[in-house]
Amino acid sequence: MYGHEWAVAMLRQHILRGALRHAYLLTGPPGLGRRTLALRLSQALNCTNPPAPGEACGACRDCQLTAKMQHPDMNIIQAETEGGTLKVDQVRSVQHALSLKPYQSRRRVAIFLRFQEANANAANALLKTLEEAPAHAILLLTADNAEQLLPTITSRCEILRLRPLPLEAVQACLQARGADAEAARQLAHISGGRPGYALRLMENPEALEKRLEQLEDLQRLLGASRADKFRCAEKVSKDKTLLRQTLLVWLSYWRDVLLTVSGADLPLSNLDQVEAIQVLANRLDLSAAHKAVSDLGNAVDQLEKNVNPRLLTEALLMDWPSLA
Repeated sequence: MYGHEWAVAMLRQHILRGALRHAYLLTGPPGLGRRTLALRLSQALNCTNPPAPGEACGACRDCQLTAKMQHPDMNIIQAETEGGTLKVDQVRSVQHALSLKPYQSRRRVAIFLRFQEANANAANALLKTLEEAPAHAILLLTADNAEQLLPTITSRCEILRLRPLPLEAVQACLQARGADAEAARQLAHISGGRPGYALRLMENPEALEKRLEQLEDLQRLLGASRADKFRCAEKVSKDKTLLRQTLLVWLSYWRDVLLTVSGADLPLSNLDQVEAIQVLANRLDLSAAHKAVSDLGNAVDQLEKNVNPRLLTEALLMDWPSLA
């Protein structure tokens, strides 16, 4: 893993001392390494050839199957799409699996990804498992933050709050994977210190191209007519997953505008857009920039609560400052 050494060290000590909790909650923004940490812990728990206590070899059959998320004693539970809904039937299905003895390893592991997407019934169903987890089972949950979950769930988990890495560390990680220095620097800033997200962008040029399209749409919309904004809202809201990604890209841009307007001495995310950001910042006051950031953050939250995507996008775009 890149970064989060404190979390790795703590989990290793739990294994060494035989003090494993029955449930862990790994929080932090997407692309930070929550899932990777959960998989590495799963490998350490069931590795058949550990190089040292609390570590995994990464080469045995159990480690390889875990890395591919295909281990027979591991269940991965998540909503069908990012920003979707994790349903109660998914939780009930894994409850039965956890009640069985491990098939080939020491422990059964259930990894609940993006558990903030669980509906109320699913969350309440998991609560029963957390209260009565079998001794051979470990539950690993990931979420953006603990406050999104029921207090009764978080109180039964050991919470590990992961934080973004220094940009220099992410840049070094990317350069070690073959990126040139300037590309690694830009990707580190775009990712906001999230190594997983930075690596995905590096390995997927289409995602970077899509990001540029989304930023071009944003700049065009600032001078667009109401009719054009309605047409854009209709287009981008057809795919909820794509809409969420678009809102997050726009949010990173507006955050950069807010930082520039305020004169804050903090790194910008979109280094390739500095000139356009400066031009926009020169035309706005602090209140307008802050409102755009706040509205976008609220829109992302509302989208996860199943509001009408088109109406949400229309309202958002109508409130943007007109710079025609």
